[in-house]
Amino acid sequence: MKREDIEHLAKLSRIAVTDAEADDLAKDITSILGYVGEIEEITSSSEIEKKVGPLFNVMREDENPHESGLFTEDLLNLVPERDGPYVKVKKIIGDKA
Repeated sequence: MKREDIEHLAKLSRIAVTDAEADDLAKDITSILGYVGEIEEITSSSEIEKKVGPLFNVMREDENPHESGLFTEDLLNLVPERDGPYVKVKKIIGDKA
């Protein structure tokens, strides 16, 4: 990658770079792109066989783990305010015009 390319990218990105920074970035990016090219060359080789393991859902069965209402009273005793079997909360949606 040339220094002019770096300067063009910096201008497009609206980043100020000095000539020394542009030279350093050109060397670094060239090195990085070379490394990426090596990785692509290795992974695109036909010698490598890509395998995918078995696919399955790791979910529990859809069943009730306990009797309905078993913990309702315990939970309702912990809330600050209740109305029978319901939790009472402050109204957050109003009729403001």
